[in-house]
Amino acid sequence: MADNPSPILFDKTLLRHRRRRALATGGWPGFLGAAAADDIMLRLTAISRQFADVVVLGAAGSDLPARLAGRPGTSRVIACDEVDWPGLERIFDHEEPDLADASADCIVWPLGLECINDIPGCLARLARALRPDGLLIAVLLAGSSLVELRRAWTGAEADLRAGASPRVAPFGDVRDLGGLLQRAGLALPVADIDRLTVRYGSGLALMRDLKAMGLANPLHERARRLTGPALLARAVALYDRDYADPDGRVRTTFELASLTAWAPHASQPKPLKPGSAKMRLADALGTSEMKLKR
Repeated sequence: MADNPSPILFDKTLLRHRRRRALATGGWPGFLGAAAADDIMLRLTAISRQFADVVVLGAAGSDLPARLAGRPGTSRVIACDEVDWPGLERIFDHEEPDLADASADCIVWPLGLECINDIPGCLARLARALRPDGLLIAVLLAGSSLVELRRAWTGAEADLRAGASPRVAPFGDVRDLGGLLQRAGLALPVADIDRLTVRYGSGLALMRDLKAMGLANPLHERARRLTGPALLARAVALYDRDYADPDGRVRTTFELASLTAWAPHASQPKPLKPGSAKMRLADALGTSEMKLKR
């Protein structure tokens, strides 16, 4: 047993059940999954490298494997997921990706990493699966995603119950996520974030959409008792009151973090050693240097 096991934040059995249901009813990948796939393809168009063996995690129901197969130089796309679905080549737990060391030139993951209990361990396994100078691109919910929904539920439970139970997953900060790429042994890490403001007819319409996409409350420590109509009505009322635009529609925030990093290789640029510069910064900028008083 590990000395410091990762806390169990997410109920993985429940997540898989909801993913299967969302796939069967056409709710997955939904607009968030589609946006993540588009982001990955856009980032790959800016890279001149070709990748022969590409692994797609969370591939069930997505057209991303087919899109990647059409890229020049791609010889094989391995579609993987935690749930069985037509067209998949591999089924395994994303907590512990069952990929051989140095077996992939590129690994992409459109949504899903945000619901991994041990993100550092998962990233380290993916880093080992990449060949030298291989590329990892992952898109995940992060930052202030669903902050409005979290506040509405917290307010409703404060009004009607003694305390609040966890209902909206915590999402990582983009700066922390970039640090995890380095911790996993990956080079040239880049982490940036894109904010989407989506509007719904009501807070209830948002909750129904999240359920249809398999993204309803996945937390292991969630309350097991029924929500009840009074609490639901109060959460919806607070949401509709606090986050409505003049036309009556309500706002919802989604932040998609894009993580990009490479498996180390000798050809990659290295930072210069401190003190090795051959020109003063003031000379490079064409300005005068001002010495600070001691």
